[in-house]
Amino acid sequence: MDRLNAMEIFIRVAELASFTKAAESLGLPKGSISSAVQNLESHLGSRLLHRTTRKVVLTQDGEVFYERCKDVLADMDELESMFQAGGHNIHGRIRVDLPLALSRDFVVPHLPEFIMQHPGIRIELSSTDRKVDLIAEGFDCVIRVGNLTESGLIARNMGRLSMINCASPAYIARYGMPGSIHDLQKHYLVNYAQTLGSGNAAWEWLDGKDVRSIKMPSLITVNNSDAYSQACLAGLGIIQVPLAGAKRYHCFRRNDRDNA
Repeated sequence: MDRLNAMEIFIRVAELASFTKAAESLGLPKGSISSAVQNLESHLGSRLLHRTTRKVVLTQDGEVFYERCKDVLADMDELESMFQAGGHNIHGRIRVDLPLALSRDFVVPHLPEFIMQHPGIRIELSSTDRKVDLIAEGFDCVIRVGNLTESGLIARNMGRLSMINCASPAYIARYGMPGSIHDLQKHYLVNYAQTLGSGNAAWEWLDGKDVRSIKMPSLITVNNSDAYSQACLAGLGIIQVPLAGAKRYHCFRRNDRDNA
């Protein structure tokens, strides 16, 4: 195993604080992971990791080496990409997490085309609405809708999603069509919360360039996008969803708000 591969393994072990988790994330035997780090320590003549029965912790030398490894590998990636025509030589495994609806409606349908363009890529795709820990769970990147709240992450805006307000025909027949923001107090919103019990239902809309919201009553709170849409179809309330994924809903009003 060459030194660059050993450095990549060391970085993954350090970030996950576990040889076992690093082996799982890289698809390698645990013994290979342990041997790579030991060989690296022998070559450097310094202990990089404190090993206990519960977790792995960087030594002082390990912390310095970890930061330099990241810089070296980033420089190597940049150097190699300069000589790769059209990205056809890109290869390796990438672990990605994204919201369930975004995966189903936008990403997965286009993956065959992506894989044809980059046949050397192997994808590990996690589709969940919970907030994952990128480092602890070994994700290379995540895709999120909304504003970035984790200040320690590097983010890039990938586009905008037009939002639409939806209700089922049964809901409209029972509660009527709201004609103004004030009418919403007489209606129900399906409440979405990643952690049940963590917040109240709120309707959002654009007032000029400002995003405003009002609290609304709700009959049900859900914690994933499939249940969110199914609650709407069952007539339990109004939902606000991306336009591209809402073709199967009965929509009563277009909302001009966009979410990055």
